[in-house]
Amino acid sequence: MSFDQWVTYFRRNRGRQERIEAGVDWDASCSMTENERAALVRSFQRFELGESGEGHELLRKAARAGDPEYLEALKGLVVEEQRHSALFGRGLRHMGASSLPAHWSDGAFTALRHALGLRTEIGLFLVAETVALGYFRGLAEHGPDEVIRGIGERIVTDEVEHVRFQIDRLRLGFAGSTSIARFAARGALSVVAAGAATVLVVDHRAALRAVGFSLYGYWSDGLRTFARAASAAFGKESRMLGPSLPADSVLQAPSR
Repeated sequence: MSFDQWVTYFRRNRGRQERIEAGVDWDASCSMTENERAALVRSFQRFELGESGEGHELLRKAARAGDPEYLEALKGLVVEEQRHSALFGRGLRHMGASSLPAHWSDGAFTALRHALGLRTEIGLFLVAETVALGYFRGLAEHGPDEVIRGIGERIVTDEVEHVRFQIDRLRLGFAGSTSIARFAARGALSVVAAGAATVLVVDHRAALRAVGFSLYGYWSDGLRTFARAASAAFGKESRMLGPSLPADSVLQAPSR
């Protein structure tokens, strides 16, 4: 498996990002209700922190794996996640709110990832990105004003590709593993996904409602999204998915 196509994708994707951003009137006034604003401010503050990491430990692990193409592609993904953090910060300024200096959940997740190996850390990223994907789609489709919808669109177009990228790396990482090992890894991550979806629903419940989700509906859809991605990552298929640009046959939009 070669990650050259992903290196090319991350190098070229900035053009698509800029086209989406150019279609947003960033100077538009905030038109949401006070309840909507309060809900999204709290949510954006947490996502800004969660997307802001520089990825030093992850990149160090990837460098030890000895695949320079994968390492180069991973650097591109880290940069895109940092851009997502900047977009959430831009959304906060649009809503007249400040950023959080820190939050215990972000610190706990970062400490957990740093204590694990590369395959497990990539698995945790797959969990985090799949259970949050529906929320980003909700912002893009049903955000309460133009700027919020623009931020959602920018992020969700990247995150669909990020999930495919994680699937490709997990396929490579488990290529020589037995069916039992793959089944065990998928089972362990499924437990983590249930917990992550629960935390997201509880911590972002007001924001989820603001973009049209029921809490149980979102929770169950998030787990189904993870299950589809895990099936692709830990199944017998060994070929790379590669970037979709823009159609995606693995992940479907959550229902409301």
